[in-house]
Amino acid sequence: MQKEIIISGFGGQGVLFAGQVIAYAAMDSGKEVTWIPSYGPEMRGGTANCTVVIADQEIGSPLVKNPPLAIALNLPSFDKYEPLMQAGGTLIVNQSMVDRGAQRNDIHVILVPCNEIAEGIGDKKLMNMVAVGALLTALSQVSLKDVEKALEAHLPARHKHLLPKNYEALKRGFETHTKRVG
Repeated sequence: MQKEIIISGFGGQGVLFAGQVIAYAAMDSGKEVTWIPSYGPEMRGGTANCTVVIADQEIGSPLVKNPPLAIALNLPSFDKYEPLMQAGGTLIVNQSMVDRGAQRNDIHVILVPCNEIAEGIGDKKLMNMVAVGALLTALSQVSLKDVEKALEAHLPARHKHLLPKNYEALKRGFETHTKRVG
């Protein structure tokens, strides 16, 4: 088993952290993992993406050309990764930042109003965890509980007070699996 994931958005949306949390969750449950970040020189607002590869055996290459799983947190990411998705793959789309539907009908698209859900929880920075929760509906190798444990184990001490809201964001995103289209 090997699963490849691309997470993409603007800098400042928590793209890299979302990938790290998934990677830690898989690694802590005994899987082989790679996590590769990529970002522009801007501190906020530039492009950011990362790839996560999860496998049962040693990973031969961390490069991902046609992911079976992806998260697009903004319209440029949706435009870039929708055509690259593997047929039958699942693309999580932040509906709060994307004003169009999918162009392909051979992939599953989960539209999630990540920003609105995060704001409803009380912190707009949680939108990345909402998207991760939605991704978990299509990633059987990592459970919601695995990600919660990874957050607890790897979140810096100064942010531990945010754990309950992160858990809520994950659960709310996970519940969006009923909104599949495509």
